[in-house]
This record gives sequence, structure tokens and C-alpha cells, in this order.
Amino acid sequence: MANGKNMTARKNGSVALFGDDLSKGFENMTQEDLALPFVRILGQLSPQVTQGDAKFIESAKPGMIYNTVTNDLFDGKKGIKVIPCYYKKDYPEWNDRGEGPGAPAAVHLPNSPVIQTGKREGSKIRLPNGNYLEETASYYVMVETKTGAYTPALITMKSTQLNVSKKWNSMMKTIQIPDGKGGFAIPPMHGVVYNLTSTLQKNDKGSWFGWVVTKDRILEQKDKSLYLSAKDFQGNVSKGNVQTKADVEEKSSTATPY
Repeated sequence: MANGKNMTARKNGSVALFGDDLSKGFENMTQEDLALPFVRILGQLSPQVTQGDAKFIESAKPGMIYNTVTNDLFDGKKGIKVIPCYYKKDYPEWNDRGEGPGAPAAVHLPNSPVIQTGKREGSKIRLPNGNYLEETASYYVMVETKTGAYTPALITMKSTQLNVSKKWNSMMKTIQIPDGKGGFAIPPMHGVVYNLTSTLQKNDKGSWFGWVVTKDRILEQKDKSLYLSAKDFQGNVSKGNVQTKADVEEKSSTATPY
């Protein structure tokens, strides 16, 4: 209890010190000027769990959830809370591992004619030029930090996790609330909090850690500030104001069987 009181005192002391200066200095900084972190599950080959790698974190273990900007680690069994704000699907075009630049050669939309020229190889689509496409579901989310605040992040799902993505999408579309007119309505995507945990998954080709998604709660009037932040993030993403890049590190370290 004493620790809690001391922490509260320190927080109140900081607020008293800063006064009207809170948030000053960031006036010219927009969403385009920020690095959007990836939130991912660490695998057996992730740099953060590999001793000798420059990105090695001593406390990191496979199955933990990792924020690529803050370097925060979360217990995969307890999970993290996220508010999905925007969803999209695309097809990054990759060279085979160890070949070409780290970034994808291109990123194709679902209606791209390039997709039709490829041949399906498991979860990949092999193109005539030798590269492959990887169907990727992207969730732009507000993720709860260790302080209890929510900040923007990106979660991508591919390969075996596409099944998780489809189930999550279906879950979102089936949530209903009373519309005040005697009927029901689907709340906005950014109006619901979900809990994401990790679990060990297997098939005949091996094992890996994957996502498990459950609904936590629907935001209420008391969550207005959080809701407006999520709505603002959704608007920035939909307008193209949020800059992202492919998760190159996950591509090079993933050991998910196809």
C-alpha cells in the first residue's frame, strides 16, 4: 500500500510541477512524425530471446508479447488489452529469406491483378518472378501500456494467424448494443476493448506461439476520453496520416510452420 501511495504522490508532484506546461512542446508534432510500434508475440527465433543478438533482452521469453518501440514485455498468458481502430488486408511481396533487401519489394492490395499471376504454396503465393506474396491482416490498435494509458500500435496476422484474424473479425461484427429505439446496433470498432493473449499452437509441421482474442468490455460514457483518442487514431489512419512499414524483423525471425 505504501508503494502505491508513494507512486501517487510522485505523480501528483509531477503534475503540480508542470502545471500549465503539460503537453507543451509537441504542438508541431503530428501522427506522421511518430514511429508506430508493432506489438508482436516473441517466437523461438526472435532477436529479443537470442543471446548474442544486439536486440537480446535478458527477461524476454518465447510467448511473451513485445512492443517494438517501448521495448515493454508483457506476460503472454495474462495478455494485453487493445482497442482495434482500423483494419486492412494487403499482400507484401517478399524475396526469399536471406535474399534481396530487408523491406518488401512491393505491397499489393487485395484487388491487385498481380495476385492472380501467382501459385498458392501453403499460406504464400509464389509469383513468376520468384518472389512470394504473404497475405497479411493489419490491425491499427490502441494498446494498454504498463501505466494503464493507451497508445497507438500495429498488430499484424498472417499464415496460421489468419484464422485468428477471421474469428476476431466475426466476433467484432456480432457484438450488439441496444440502439435506444427498441432494436440493436453494432458499436464502432474503436468502441470495444479486447484481451489478446498468446498460446502455444501446433500442427504436423511444428509448433509456434499464436494469438487468442477475447472480448473484454464495451466502452461507456466514463471512457469518453479514451474513446475520443481511439476515434482520432482511426481517423488519422483512414486518411493516410499514419505512416507504417512492413514488419521486417518478424518476417526474418518467424518460425511459424506454413
